[in-house]
Amino acid sequence: MTRHRQHTHFDFAKLTERERYKILIGTVIPRPIALVTTLSKEGLPNAGPFSFFNVLTHDPAIVAIGVENYADMRFKDTARNIRETGEFTVHICDDALVDQMEVCAIKFGPEVDELTEAGLATAPGQMVRSPRILAAPAALECRRHTTLQVGPAREIILGEVLGVYVRSDAVNPTNLHIDQQLMDAVGRMGGHTYTRTRDQFDVKTQTKEEWNSRKSVSEPVIA
Repeated sequence: MTRHRQHTHFDFAKLTERERYKILIGTVIPRPIALVTTLSKEGLPNAGPFSFFNVLTHDPAIVAIGVENYADMRFKDTARNIRETGEFTVHICDDALVDQMEVCAIKFGPEVDELTEAGLATAPGQMVRSPRILAAPAALECRRHTTLQVGPAREIILGEVLGVYVRSDAVNPTNLHIDQQLMDAVGRMGGHTYTRTRDQFDVKTQTKEEWNSRKSVSEPVIA
């Protein structure tokens, strides 16, 4: 018999914004990290990491990032730049990039180039104007699809992926298999904690026929 653990229930209507945040980042783990680069309408580069991020669909190819405004409701540079230019590039963050990614998380003013501060070399984008971080294992060039204003303090930006760069030694261009170990991606946990993705295992979903066959073997025969 399976022994069930006890659980504590939280009514989100009775929690503060900060309390809801702590519960969510502690339970929805690990979260992939989007290191997003943009250009302002004047052409100034910007970079910032976001762990409220994921891919939503492949047809069309859509990714989503959740961007929180400043306390005075001003847009962060990333949100403002995407609104003004309609373009951004999402970089997957690997273990080697963590320290430089954290520099990009510092709340610099819009006049500061986080890429320069972090010592990150870039190249111009191919399908968008936002710069591409050369050290990142993958870069998704995106065009803004939809911006959802989900509250006064946060918006969700949906981006259509126009093209992707993947480090050449990690991808087979024939069958499109990507080596997850070489990608060496990191994820965000609760608080200041990150996790590596080096401990991996495979689970293959069974077909209905395989499941039924397995059940018939395990079920006892009653004479």
